[in-house]
Amino acid sequence: MSEYNSKHSDTAESSKSKKVIYYIIIGIASLALVVTSIWGGCKIFGGRTNEFLEYKNSNPTPPTESTDTAPLPENPINFTDIQAKNPDVCAWIQVDGTIIDYPILQSTPQNDDNFYLDHDINGEKKKAGSIYIQKLNHDDFSDPNTVIYGHNMLNGTMFGQLKKFRGKEFFDQNRYIYIYTPGHILKYEIISAFVYDDRHILNSFNFNVDSDCKDFFNTCVNPQSLTKQVTDNAELTLFDKIITLSTCTSNDSERYLVIGKLISDTETA
Repeated sequence: MSEYNSKHSDTAESSKSKKVIYYIIIGIASLALVVTSIWGGCKIFGGRTNEFLEYKNSNPTPPTESTDTAPLPENPINFTDIQAKNPDVCAWIQVDGTIIDYPILQSTPQNDDNFYLDHDINGEKKKAGSIYIQKLNHDDFSDPNTVIYGHNMLNGTMFGQLKKFRGKEFFDQNRYIYIYTPGHILKYEIISAFVYDDRHILNSFNFNVDSDCKDFFNTCVNPQSLTKQVTDNAELTLFDKIITLSTCTSNDSERYLVIGKLISDTETA
């Protein structure tokens, strides 16, 4: 009888242990579902660290006002090598206060406009995709508004750190975006950051039409969103050029935009 009780006790203990393990597994799975539902939207897990920095001088000299006698500054990006890797690389972006420091790509005519939404610089399918512009924009950033797209990665890569601009202190302390193109360094001052709807900006506004351009520019300096940061006395005229950094939020019907106004264009050697 005592042997039976011992076996019965061992069986009960084993059953309890299995139940504990089962509930732990269920708890972990539930937590994962909760986290996923909280972040939701098109935020994506994974991604990689920035392996492209081999093409960039790690300590570029800030551009200075050029004169007739001063030599042109060196472009910190080795476009010759990186375009040999992929000729779709048209520019490079760096955002103050973030790890955003990536090549910008624009797909060739034979590929879909959003090819780099889910492809890396090697043309391989990747959830993290690339930072890219569409073919509606010129690749020299000469348009009134160039829209730059990137995923809101949960590990902070790609455009995952744009959310930092939601905070006033961070917004006030980090003011500039640099776009490097072959032969130029473009410096933009960040004038606003806000939640917007999910409309396709370049299809919704014809930036070659003054009224459309004014409408969007007015939105940039006076966004209606409750989630916004705007530079004091922000102003845009039809003579200005801007970039719009666009990424997703936890709401599929929203996008988070960071707007930069071109304040200098430095020619490089």
